[in-house]
Amino acid sequence: FARLADEAGVPIILVGDSMGMNTLGYKTTLPVKMDETLSAVAAVARAVNDALVVADLPFGSYQCGDDAAMANAVACLKAGADAVKLEGANERVLALIRRMTDSGIPVLAHVGMMPQSVNGYGGFKKQGKSREDAAQVLADAKNAEAAGAFAVTLECIPSELAAEITAALKIVTIGIGAGPVCDAQWLVMH
Repeated sequence: FARLADEAGVPIILVGDSMGMNTLGYKTTLPVKMDETLSAVAAVARAVNDALVVADLPFGSYQCGDDAAMANAVACLKAGADAVKLEGANERVLALIRRMTDSGIPVLAHVGMMPQSVNGYGGFKKQGKSREDAAQVLADAKNAEAAGAFAVTLECIPSELAAEITAALKIVTIGIGAGPVCDAQWLVMH
């Protein structure tokens, strides 16, 4: 599928932790292990000639300390990824985005509904519905851009909020369940 997507001109292929649910049989993305990610990234990278390959850092791979997070990001690039993706925009994640980009590791950010936080949400639920929550998602996207992210995933937020964020940022927005107004859309497939 990676080869076919690349040949069709798809510009970015994300090797997402969603493989946990759509390929590996997990109930959430949380059980995905770093070795599973690296194996999938290497397979995709071998098949792709032109598309940017982004490795989704799985849960626990960047929450385990900054040095371990850097080592895991480097491992993804050594496996063939061109960039990494991580969820959130709290101070610690923003510092990691800065450290990674300062070290030459391109980062794609992820705000809105974050599957790795599903337990905190009490399930897969739309985010940014209230005025206060929408303001936080917008701030998170702006902060990720300021920290050096080259693009940001907007997941499961109202389309009006996605339009506002897309207009406010200079970087690319990639929607998944965020309406048609983002610069691009993720299509999840096995």
